[in-house]
Amino acid sequence: MKSLLIAPTFSTPSVNLDAKAGLLQFEGRSIPEDAEIFYGPILAWLENYYNNPAPVTNIDIKLEYVNSGSSKYLLELFRIVGRNHRNGHECLVTWHYEEEDEAIQDLGEHYKTTVKIPFEFSIIESE
Repeated sequence: MKSLLIAPTFSTPSVNLDAKAGLLQFEGRSIPEDAEIFYGPILAWLENYYNNPAPVTNIDIKLEYVNSGSSKYLLELFRIVGRNHRNGHECLVTWHYEEEDEAIQDLGEHYKTTVKIPFEFSIIESE
């Protein structure tokens, strides 16, 4: 399965979905004008990935801002991962947030309690 790489823009994060490594990385800000257009191919890739996933899927999220449209699609992404986790596919989400950014921390906590998959939280120290 091919990797999916999306370069960052002002309103969308960089995305690196590497099936071979079992790595899903998101970094930047997620405020696309149309979240469905941006996240649709990502969710389709993920559904296909779970036809033959890596032994462990690591999801690395380092988002500085997430709008409500993106939040909905990220929740759907975590639901796909969670469904497959309950079917025996190991996963780990590492949710990065700046130490002063309670909104992003709270969003990660919300996803963790909603989808009930393994989450680690990593504080990015302010400079």
